[in-house]
Amino acid sequence: MSLLGENIWINGVIIIVGSAVLVFIGGVFSMLYRGIDRKLVAHMQGRVGPPIVQPFRDVQKLMMKESIIPDGAVSWLFKAAPFICLITSALLLLYIPMFGLQALLGGFGDALLIVYLLILPSLALAVGGFASSSPYATVGAQREMVVLMSLEFPLAIAIVSLGWRIGHATTQLTPPANPFMFSTIAEYPIWSLVGPLGIVGGLILVFTLMVVTSGKGAKVPFDAAEAETEIAGGVLVEYSGRNLCLFYLADIIKAFAMASLVVALFIPYNLSPLIGIGTPVLAGIVDGLFFLVKVFAVMFISMSVIRTAMARFKISQASWVYIIGMTLVSLVGLILLAVDSMV
Repeated sequence: MSLLGENIWINGVIIIVGSAVLVFIGGVFSMLYRGIDRKLVAHMQGRVGPPIVQPFRDVQKLMMKESIIPDGAVSWLFKAAPFICLITSALLLLYIPMFGLQALLGGFGDALLIVYLLILPSLALAVGGFASSSPYATVGAQREMVVLMSLEFPLAIAIVSLGWRIGHATTQLTPPANPFMFSTIAEYPIWSLVGPLGIVGGLILVFTLMVVTSGKGAKVPFDAAEAETEIAGGVLVEYSGRNLCLFYLADIIKAFAMASLVVALFIPYNLSPLIGIGTPVLAGIVDGLFFLVKVFAVMFISMSVIRTAMARFKISQASWVYIIGMTLVSLVGLILLAVDSMV
């Protein structure tokens, strides 16, 4: 075997093993954060709430139950949708920087790729609803598609605005850097490139992504696709057992990945250089814990606080918030960044 072939084989093994480890660790922390979220929301609403380990118990219980395929469903598509949803959600963890380290597949994709990858879990969820033959699931799948199409506008504007501003500030580099690569974003944080107007514009874009994170996580007030009191669970009404467990895990991991994306774009700082830790192992532990704190703060604000303070929107209201409201807000952020670059 040639040296080149041996290196390719070794890199392939590293990527496969690293992907499995990263997805496992990300899944564990995702379920832990979901348990903390449910407990905090319960306390804010004056309830006791389930124990923090409840998501782990839910997964264990669902994995032991039978997956029932309803009569009239498109069987192969009904069973494939949960796997596709989980795989594409887990794939997000490989392209977004985690735990103070570079993304495992960061050299093969950038923030624009994440915009496209975020579509796939929601699309798989909608396909599963359409394939189930239930009228409730069909209504839920239609709502899922409406929300998906609505929130893509502000999400794309926020990421493109950030990349454009970083690209404008790094045009003199040789060779030119890709402003959408997470390594470039971490090396040139937006807050170090802008003045007062740019800081306001950046904060507006952070707010936009916070609201998008709530919608991507399908949490109140943007959970019309799964409204139990209206459509009995919507897209998931016919799912049970292991298939339901896969959707459950995908939803948790996607929410964690979305919060990690906000951190990677706007808070790409490590703590160890600031406090002067030089030991690699200790620095890695400190930066990993700091990353978890940042992700928790984003999830707490964008999910826990919002769903505690608000009631469920109608699908028309949820669509209006994103297509009109958040799109205009993100455009204001873009304009402020543009004006700041000219001052």
